[in-house]
Amino acid sequence: MSPKLLQTLTTAVLCLCIVEAATAQLQVGFYQRSCGFAELVVKQGVRAAFINDNGVAAGLVRLHFHDCFVRGCDGSVLLDSADGNVAEKDSPPNNPSLRGFEAVDSIKARLEAICPGVVSCADILAFAARDSIEMAGGLGYDVPAGRRDGRVSSSAEALANLPPPTLNVDQLTKAFADKGLTQEEMVTLSGGHTLGRSHCTSFSNRLYNFNSNSSIDPTLDPLYASQLRQKCPQGGDASLVVPMEATPATADVAYYRAVATNKGLFTSDQTLLTDQQTRAQVFQNAQNPFIWKRKFASAMVNMGKIGVLTGNDGEIRKDCRVINA
Repeated sequence: MSPKLLQTLTTAVLCLCIVEAATAQLQVGFYQRSCGFAELVVKQGVRAAFINDNGVAAGLVRLHFHDCFVRGCDGSVLLDSADGNVAEKDSPPNNPSLRGFEAVDSIKARLEAICPGVVSCADILAFAARDSIEMAGGLGYDVPAGRRDGRVSSSAEALANLPPPTLNVDQLTKAFADKGLTQEEMVTLSGGHTLGRSHCTSFSNRLYNFNSNSSIDPTLDPLYASQLRQKCPQGGDASLVVPMEATPATADVAYYRAVATNKGLFTSDQTLLTDQQTRAQVFQNAQNPFIWKRKFASAMVNMGKIGVLTGNDGEIRKDCRVINA
C-alpha cells in the first residue's frame, strides 16, 4: 500500500470516528425533558425575524456553517471580541457580511427566561438554521442536539478554516473532507448559496483585471458579467451587495441552474463544472429540486456534528456573546 493511500485511508477513518462519536452524544429531542418548548421558542424567534426581514434566513444558515467550520459547532462564531482578542465574527471572512446575531440574542434571552442555563447557543444556531431553511421553502428535518458552547473564538482560526470564494474544486473537496464531509456533501451544501447576497469584493477579481489575457473571467457568462460590472463598479463602495442568484430569499435550485449556465457568482461556485463528478451533481440538482432539498437536509445534519462539545465539555452560555464568568 502506498504511503499516500495509507494516509488517505487513515484520514477517512479518523473523520468517520469523529462523526460517530458526535452522533453517539447528540440526540433528537435532547431538550424534551429539560426545556420542552426549546425548539418551538427558536422557531418562533426565527419566524419573527424572518417576517421582519426574510434575508435573515440566509444569515442564520451562514452563521451555522461558519460556526461549524471553525472549532466545530460550538457557538464560537457568536462570541464578541474582548480583552485584546479578535473573535471569529470580526475576521475578514465574517465581517461585515455575517448577520443574524440580533435574532440569536432575542431567542437566547427568551430561553434563559424560561429555562435558564439549559439550551446552548450552539444548539440555537443548529435549530435556527433548520427553521430558516424551512421558512425559505426548503425541507424541515430533525436536529440532533446536546451541543455545548466553546470558550474560545479566534479571528485567525476563522481565516484559516473558512473556505474562501476563490477556491477551485480540488481545494473545496479537501476543505470539506478535512471536516469529515464528502465531495457530494460539499456540492450539496454549496447550494446554500441559493439564499442571500454577497459583497462585490468577494468576486470583483472575476470582473476586473482577471489575468493577462482577459479582464473578465472567461468562465463567467458575458452578459451576466456586464450586469455585475454595472452593480459593482471598479473601486466602488465596498459595502455594495448583489443577490447570490435570481431568487435570493427562496431555498430552491436556482443556484445550480445559475452555475450550469455560467452564472455562478463565486469562483468556488463556477468551479463545480470543472470536475466530471461535481458537474454531474450540479445538473442533477438543477433538474431535481426535491432530491436536492432532501440531500441538503441530510448534509446539514452531518455538518452540525462537526467537532461538537458534549457532556461536561465547554459550557452553556447565559449570553451568546460572552463566556460565563
